[in-house]
Amino acid sequence: MRILQKLLNKFNGLHYTQEYLCFAKESFLQPLHVYLVNGKHIIKDITNQHLFVGYCPLVFAFSNADLPGSVQLIFSHKLLLPNETYSKKDAIASLDLKIIKEQAGGWEVSYYEGTRGSHHFLSTFHQFINSLYNQWYNKKPGNVFLHDNLYKQVQIAYAVPRIISLITVGNNELFNLFPTDLHGQVDEAHYIISLRIGGKACEQVEKAGKVLLSRVHSDAYKMVYGLGKNHMQELKPKDNFPFSRSLSENFKWPLPEQVLSYQELVLQDSFTHGIHKIMLFKIVFHQQLQVQNATLAHIHNSYATWRYKNGLPGNYLLR
Repeated sequence: MRILQKLLNKFNGLHYTQEYLCFAKESFLQPLHVYLVNGKHIIKDITNQHLFVGYCPLVFAFSNADLPGSVQLIFSHKLLLPNETYSKKDAIASLDLKIIKEQAGGWEVSYYEGTRGSHHFLSTFHQFINSLYNQWYNKKPGNVFLHDNLYKQVQIAYAVPRIISLITVGNNELFNLFPTDLHGQVDEAHYIISLRIGGKACEQVEKAGKVLLSRVHSDAYKMVYGLGKNHMQELKPKDNFPFSRSLSENFKWPLPEQVLSYQELVLQDSFTHGIHKIMLFKIVFHQQLQVQNATLAHIHNSYATWRYKNGLPGNYLLR
């Protein structure tokens, strides 16, 4: 079986060995646009007006969007305008979504679940090889298995650069520090973070009722990925983490090393969907400490491979 696994990896069509590739978001040239469409017509560009907050199932959040119950998104490198007609070759990926929940109460957020996704990041043959690998080798204990089309949906969602931030949670003199890429700011006063149900991190955040969310410099990518295991770790004294000597304004919690900016967030509401606890926070304080010209983000290998084959630059930081 080991030989078969190696063969599938050899012929998967992926240019990079790592599934997710880190980089400095601000210097990532010619990123994809995400468009809300109706039939063959562009409604509007929502590249910066959607939040990716779940991957099992896929969940996007929209603020004050006034959207119908079902929507279709396309992902394109072409600059398209509202009411413009797009052609099939303009869209290298598409996502269909349906509404699952609306929140109101000083905020208005609509949540949509992915129902189908398709992309052309890889050839049909290479997508088939990757599908076989996913079915045969990704059903591991502790690993969230994504069935074939859900895996495609996730690849599409991660074709847009997703910022990896660090979450600090504390109780008295004990803390935890872990990364998240399922998050985003809803409006000037509210923020959404999604954490996996059953994880220690999720329990700790729910109990504390508040978090410190930090954007970090791309140079910290190895440190940040190394903190991924902390989603399942107990609270510990701060000396166990790469904290700086600086403290946040109100919580007086330690800030991580190489922090660019941070927000103090207080939990307002939450709900469960799939494997996720999706939490809505109120922003109680924000401070920018450095110029944000190298914010840590990442994309999926399948889209990075498409960029490589099409001669688009990639400023990737390989781990």
